[in-house]
Amino acid sequence: MKIAVDFPSVAYREGPQQILALASAIEEIGYDEIAAFDHVVMGYPSETRRTIYPAEMPVLEALMLLANIAATTSKISLSTEVLVLPQRQPVLVAKQVSTLDTLSNGRVRLGVGVGWQDSEYDALEEDFSNRGKRMDEAIDLLRSYWDGGRIEFRGDYYNSHDMGMEPTSPQGAKIPVWVGGESPAALKRTACKADGWMASGVTDEQALLCVAEIRRLAEEFGRDPSELGFQLMLQPPPRIAADKLFYADLDAVAERAAVVSAMGFDWTSVNATAIFQAGARSVDAMIEQLEAIHTRIRKEVG
Repeated sequence: MKIAVDFPSVAYREGPQQILALASAIEEIGYDEIAAFDHVVMGYPSETRRTIYPAEMPVLEALMLLANIAATTSKISLSTEVLVLPQRQPVLVAKQVSTLDTLSNGRVRLGVGVGWQDSEYDALEEDFSNRGKRMDEAIDLLRSYWDGGRIEFRGDYYNSHDMGMEPTSPQGAKIPVWVGGESPAALKRTACKADGWMASGVTDEQALLCVAEIRRLAEEFGRDPSELGFQLMLQPPPRIAADKLFYADLDAVAERAAVVSAMGFDWTSVNATAIFQAGARSVDAMIEQLEAIHTRIRKEVG
């Protein structure tokens, strides 16, 4: 089972050098991937606006962060978990991700989702109501551009005629695209278009049901289910005080990793922001705890 680290934007408080030091340490410890989560802006709560996270929560822009990390690492893979694709212009995303893949020598895995924050779509002047349909088309558009050559793409929402985008990156059209979300549309999208599924915020029972459904749908679409990858976050982002102590308990972390592995997931992810919340209140402390967590997980599941 591979292990990603969801990178903590809170590290910015100690300056850019410490951000890069943290990324380098994650690679040196032996983690398989550094993942960046995505919000461009966060809405303040109001009578008509639903919020999950506080608007004051620091979030570094995902692709800019990964570009900086790419320059200070050499082998660890780089992903988004997940990029809210339909609130971004997809041709620009194709160029940004292809460039990141080029500059990192082919280390990119792109996780995408439709998001939940309608106010963020409003601020970016994108349509929240049809985001799922645009997501499906955008994935096809990304791969068309990544494939190189002369682009001719005609869709309901996006059109590109007689266009080129060079250079073609090391992975090209094979840059892995993984889908996040547990809605029926997200599961169908994974089965039809994606290379894997990223699960978070679901119970183990829900996760297994989703995996079974994705595999069933993949067969219906004529795809080999065994070629799809599956990732389950080690612990969902903590919402209550008791959950914030999870990453301070190495026994609990190891036991949970064993469960995720036994469920058949190829990947799991460790939330470094939650490690900060659990008491590792500096970059150096997060590095120390990340090393201890990695050692315990590897001892437990190999």
